[in-house]
Amino acid sequence: MGNRVEDYLSEFDDIPGTRVYTAKRARQGYWLNQFAMSLMKPENRKRWLADEKAYLADWKMTDEQKEAVLARDYNRLLDLGGNIYYLAKIFSTDGLSFVQAVSTMTGMSVDEYKAMMMAGGRSPNGLRSIKEGN
Repeated sequence: MGNRVEDYLSEFDDIPGTRVYTAKRARQGYWLNQFAMSLMKPENRKRWLADEKAYLADWKMTDEQKEAVLARDYNRLLDLGGNIYYLAKIFSTDGLSFVQAVSTMTGMSVDEYKAMMMAGGRSPNGLRSIKEGN
């Protein structure tokens, strides 16, 4: 059964532009997400805003995760195990709305992203499989 589950879960990686939050990603991003959740406390936000690198030094995150946090590369953070709802604590601390932050992940302006979502979101037509190219 182990191979079947692994095969099933690996199929999620074939969905273009989508990162399914699996147990593997949750384990990978545990400390990243704990860091993000720490920003719920005002005293932690104050420390974070005063010296981001020093604040990150206290967390058992990978160097790659820390670099992605400092760069505010939310797509990379998702790849590295970040959960979007936890990552929201980072962009909220930066004073960004969910729409503003997520628009940066799509390469669209805030207005373009809002218009797309108001029109019903991305079209279901287009690239549906990375492996198959369709």
